[in-house]
Amino acid sequence: MNACVLEVTVGVLLREVAGEADAFASNSALGRYTYGSFLLAQRPEGKSYAGFWEFPGGKVEGSETLLHALERELHEELGIKIATAYPWLTCVHVYTHATVRLNFFRITAWQGELHGKENQQLSWQTPANLTVSPMLPANTFVLRALQLPPVYAISNVAELGNEKFMVRLQVALENGLRLVQVREPGLSREAMRELSLRVVKLAHTYGAQVLINSDVELASEVGADGVHLNSTQLAACKLRPSLTWCAASCHNAEEVQRANSLGFDFVVLSPVLPTRSHPGAAHLGWQAFAKMAENSAIPVYALGGLCCDDMEMAWQHGAHGIALLRQAW
Repeated sequence: MNACVLEVTVGVLLREVAGEADAFASNSALGRYTYGSFLLAQRPEGKSYAGFWEFPGGKVEGSETLLHALERELHEELGIKIATAYPWLTCVHVYTHATVRLNFFRITAWQGELHGKENQQLSWQTPANLTVSPMLPANTFVLRALQLPPVYAISNVAELGNEKFMVRLQVALENGLRLVQVREPGLSREAMRELSLRVVKLAHTYGAQVLINSDVELASEVGADGVHLNSTQLAACKLRPSLTWCAASCHNAEEVQRANSLGFDFVVLSPVLPTRSHPGAAHLGWQAFAKMAENSAIPVYALGGLCCDDMEMAWQHGAHGIALLRQAW
């Protein structure tokens, strides 16, 4: 580890909101990975930034691994033993007194009664309705990442046809789908416009968000929530498009870091496994995926040859979730 950078490990404790229906309620493999609230702790008196709210965690000591350090910190701070933790985001933040690398884990299960052992205040919050402040500066970017669901579905009109796809889309939305990309390279711009208008109207009825592939102008024109750039567009991009959500397709670590540097909101990294559309083509595999995603401060979705049952594997390797094409519908 770099001696000039202080390594910090951070836990994002997640739980379901009582009474809230699981995303993809008809698919338990996906519903298990949808969490409505997260834990924040208020820094106690006597510490720097006393009174600020943060995700619990602390410094890595000696030869500790990141996870071992987090296990120690959460036992000391909250009185719990981690049962299930997944690597997630990594961010370097420069304070006046130190430069820290924050290594975030999502924690979905623990043992013991959670309580503030340092007499710090604790609060369960939701991404859409934060009721405590101020937030520790180095933690605020995580709030945006927490708004993203575990599944990113990519349209498949090319195989299903317009009407069948719209029926399948409505079923998926009823089952909890909340993030959709309209990507149909075989359609004319006018046909894309008509399809996108229909998708945006239907998706917004369910509170879902829609990104348009490759076309910033069309995304604005149809009232979509954002744009998804391909890797060639990402390479040429000089400034983040001024839309609510901006995503990009990536195939290596350099592209992932470029999206980070431009301030994009998330990326899709592919292909993880062999795909039906490109038989025999090279693929990353899970170990290479994890290596490419490990230093990203923005969520990374895994794409390529995946199905709903691959969510656990994706989370174990640092993915925010999975992107699906055929398997989404």
